[in-house]
Amino acid sequence: MLRWIDVLKFAKYSNPEPPRRVEKTEAEWAAQLTPAQFRVLRAKGTESPYRNAYCRSYEPGVYACVGCGSLLFNATEKYHAISGWPSFTQPIAKNAIKYTFDDSYHMQRIEAQCNVCDGHLGHIFPDGPEPSGLRYCMNSESMVRLDS
Repeated sequence: MLRWIDVLKFAKYSNPEPPRRVEKTEAEWAAQLTPAQFRVLRAKGTESPYRNAYCRSYEPGVYACVGCGSLLFNATEKYHAISGWPSFTQPIAKNAIKYTFDDSYHMQRIEAQCNVCDGHLGHIFPDGPEPSGLRYCMNSESMVRLDS
């Protein structure tokens, strides 16, 4: 189980090795993704709170990166955080997520990216439920839910 101290160490020193790498040009990403997906996944945008596909969705399955298909989260780790975005307590695997420091908008946060394609997923915070205390606050546009 990952904890906040693990996330900080990954962001500061070195992220887990990804299982594979997917690299494309911005033109290739733009051709593959919808404009909304591209704005979030590649331009590090944020979708509107509460008006996104997975905020209030709790169906079983797994969530994968919309860019490269890498598995990110299991629906069993999803919870109602009242944040306006889908929230999870743990990634599906230790090496599914890449962590980077983000000081945009005069805030100090940790960005969560797909560890395979570097797509922006959202941010992670230390205010989630126990036992991990983590809240992966993700954008629906960066993920697709697959039936299990």
